[in-house]
Amino acid sequence: MNRVFFLIVILVLQISCKQSDKSEPRRITGVSITPLMEDSMSVRAIEITPAGTLWFADDRGRYGYFRYGSDHPVLDSITYDAIVPHFRAIASNGRDIFLLGIGSPALLFKINEEDPPKLVYREEHKKAFYDAMTFWNENEGIAMGDPTGDCLSVLITRNGGDSWSKVPCNKLPLVKEGEAAFAASNTNIAVKGNKTWIVSGGLRSRVFYSPDKGNTWEVYDAPVVQGEPTLGLYSVDFWDKNHGIAIGGDYTRPRDNTANKVITTNGGKTWELIADKQPPGYRSCVQYVPGTGGKEVVAVGFEGISFSGNGGRSWKPLSKEGFYTIRFFNDSTAYAAGKGRLAKLELTKQKVK
Repeated sequence: MNRVFFLIVILVLQISCKQSDKSEPRRITGVSITPLMEDSMSVRAIEITPAGTLWFADDRGRYGYFRYGSDHPVLDSITYDAIVPHFRAIASNGRDIFLLGIGSPALLFKINEEDPPKLVYREEHKKAFYDAMTFWNENEGIAMGDPTGDCLSVLITRNGGDSWSKVPCNKLPLVKEGEAAFAASNTNIAVKGNKTWIVSGGLRSRVFYSPDKGNTWEVYDAPVVQGEPTLGLYSVDFWDKNHGIAIGGDYTRPRDNTANKVITTNGGKTWELIADKQPPGYRSCVQYVPGTGGKEVVAVGFEGISFSGNGGRSWKPLSKEGFYTIRFFNDSTAYAAGKGRLAKLELTKQKVK
């Protein structure tokens, strides 16, 4: 009898968990935008820490943060050997913040609220151009950039960001001619657990995949627009280890919506075109809305904000206000950055009866 009772309890708990995992459907009707900071800056790199602090870095060597609930930033700047870094990538390992600039020399800094910036990686190469950075955990992180040889530039740290090493090309898939990446929103990389995905673009646009935090790599084709330097995938996000979405297009023809949105259900091995020849066109950043079971997705670009309630298969416009990048704090609140501003976004929602 005790065994039967135990099995019944387990069954009830499993059913309860499945029900609680299923997000309640919502009808998103719009978005309210509250400016946080307006300046002559260009911001493509933002990060929300586990404590809810919004960090950002711009194209003039400046960086700073907003504590959650505050509308006043703490600001600082970095100059290194008379070089003013143009930051396009930012990441947090839960303890410190890391800033990475484009161009040569490639400069990667470690910062926090108490200590002055510390240079933890420098690379001199005429082709050096890093695009994105993130962490798997508090000790291990990854950055990626354009090729300086026959492979993408991939940096990895295993000691909390104190030092970074460049992965040799014999450990990475070789790139095709004209294949690179876009430093548009710091979302060329997505990670889930030990798994990692990197999207490339240009004359070839593909998805690079590592199952083991950058130790081994494979590469998969994506049925997206490519063949010119401005074409391809610009951003990727994964809901779980199997379900992901990527978006891009052509920033020089932002309303062209042919073959610029894809999804995967098998961890990136194959990709399916979605909403082909339907809006939105070019978008520089795509993110799943947390707590929505992978159904709700938001994409931003300099021509506006778009929303999908069915995993990207159909979209509707939320706003014509342009941003380069977005990060969600919860299922209703996000922060976005772009040319001349940082803003707080609140999704306007109506529950489905």
